[in-house]
Amino acid sequence: MRGVTSRLGADVWRRAFGALALTSTVVLGAVLGVTPSAAHAEVAAADPIDASMRACLARSDMSSTTGQVQCMDNARIGWKAALDGAWQQLQAKLPQTQRKPWERSQASWQASRDVEKQLLAAVFATTHGSMYVLAEADMQLQPVRDRALALRSAVARISAGGDLPRRPRACTADAQCEHAMFDLNRYYRRLQARMPVRSRPTLVRAQKAWTAYLNATTPVIDERGRIDIIGARVATLKRLSETVGND
Repeated sequence: MRGVTSRLGADVWRRAFGALALTSTVVLGAVLGVTPSAAHAEVAAADPIDASMRACLARSDMSSTTGQVQCMDNARIGWKAALDGAWQQLQAKLPQTQRKPWERSQASWQASRDVEKQLLAAVFATTHGSMYVLAEADMQLQPVRDRALALRSAVARISAGGDLPRRPRACTADAQCEHAMFDLNRYYRRLQARMPVRSRPTLVRAQKAWTAYLNATTPVIDERGRIDIIGARVATLKRLSETVGND
C-alpha cells in the first residue's frame, strides 16, 4: 500500500484539498502580505459569499486578526444560511424513497459538526500565534461551505430530472476509496499520537461522528461523492496533525 497518495490521482486530491484551500489561500495571503487577488489567482470564479469574504479580508479596517476572523465568521454564517436554504429546497423536491436517507445524512452531518468543533478547539488550544487563530476560523467555515455546495448540487440534479445517484460499491471493492481510507487512517494515527493525552477522547468521538456521517450519506451519493467526503477528511486530519502543538 506504499505510495498511496500518488495513486489516488490528481483529480481526487484536487477535490480533497480544494475544500480546505479556498479560504486557506486567502488567510495565508493575509498573513504573508499577499494581496487577495494574487492569492486567488488559481481559484475559479467565486460564489458571492466567497467574493464578499475576499472583499472583507482586503479591507484595511479589517486587517487585524480580529477583523480577518470576523470576515470568515460572516462567510460561515452566509454559507450556513445557504445550506439551510438548499436543504429546504431539497426536501421539497426529494422523491419519497429518498427523504428518510437524506434526513439521516443531514442529521449525522450536524452531529459530526458539533463534535468537530470540540476537536478543533482541543487542537488549536495547543498552538500560539495569530496564524492559528485564522486557521481555526477557516476550518470552522469550510465544512459548512462544503455541505451547502453538496446540497445545492443535489437540488440542481433533481431539478434537472437527473437519475438518482448509483449507490457506491463497498469501499473494499473501490480502489480509490480503499486508498483514501488508508491515508485517512494514517493521518488519524499521526494526529492521535501528537494530541495531548487528555484530548485524545475528543478525537475519538469526532472520528466516530464523522464515520457515522459518511455511513449515513453513502446511500444518497455516488462513488465520486464518497471520495470527496473522505478526501476532505484526509485533508482535515493531515492539517490538524501538522498543526497540533505548534508555536
